[in-house]
Amino acid sequence: MAVHFIASHGDDGAVSAKRIAEEFHIPPERLAKILQRLAKKRLVASSNGPKGGYVLTRDASEITVGQVVRALEGPITVVSCMSEQDDCPQFARCNLRGPVQKIQASISHVLDSMTLAELGAESTVSPTPLAVIH
Repeated sequence: MAVHFIASHGDDGAVSAKRIAEEFHIPPERLAKILQRLAKKRLVASSNGPKGGYVLTRDASEITVGQVVRALEGPITVVSCMSEQDDCPQFARCNLRGPVQKIQASISHVLDSMTLAELGAESTVSPTPLAVIH
């Protein structure tokens, strides 16, 4: 939410951490850690001073949701037992590894093909109505 807020308010200049924390009711210490992770991965940059704050390092159309998720959460995994290094006692007999790998690849593809700019555009689209089952 913080990086999306920075992206959508980038035309106003740098966005202060205080403004983001107040907007989303995020404890400032927690937000500072989030912004540090994003800065370490060079997705945002900070500046000090009265007009200081955070800006994206590239255009929102050049930063993917996958990059943001990985910066904050690490590798994207549906389950933790996908490698032979895992100590799962069912690893040798598991018949779900193939299908889960396909799910994993699909999730990664969606996250890596959606940019922050598209994410901003998506938030204005109304949800598709659900079909009523009789």
